[in-house]
Amino acid sequence: MFLGEFKHSIDDKGRLTVPARFRGDLAKGLVVTRGFDTNLMVFTMEGWEELAQKISLRPLSDPSTRAFRRRVFSGAIDLTPDRQGRILLPANLREFANLDSEAVIIGMYSYLEIWATDAWQPVRDDIESSEDLARWENLGI
Repeated sequence: MFLGEFKHSIDDKGRLTVPARFRGDLAKGLVVTRGFDTNLMVFTMEGWEELAQKISLRPLSDPSTRAFRRRVFSGAIDLTPDRQGRILLPANLREFANLDSEAVIIGMYSYLEIWATDAWQPVRDDIESSEDLARWENLGI
């Protein structure tokens, strides 16, 4: 289970340190892909397989399914953290998420998101706003 928010630096080679509390779950490998916002998503290998199976069950004849598959799979890379718990984020994924020297890693229960610090802040401000609490009532929670 992935919970919390953590700021970490990205070194000159594009390596990002995975928070210590997540390293055990990701030690066997992980998959990083483009997120649905200007961010990256990180899945355990098991979580990735589950998502990939769900996507693969959708009909290839559907143009939106093909587009979704392209988005998710073409940007994906499987990685294994090094001994220091770092992962090497490829340049194309760092560019997509506008990642430079610092990132925010947020737990999303079954996966992680990686955000550029300046991109995450307005999202965080929006979800913490008390002005529009009615939008959460539609979730049925």
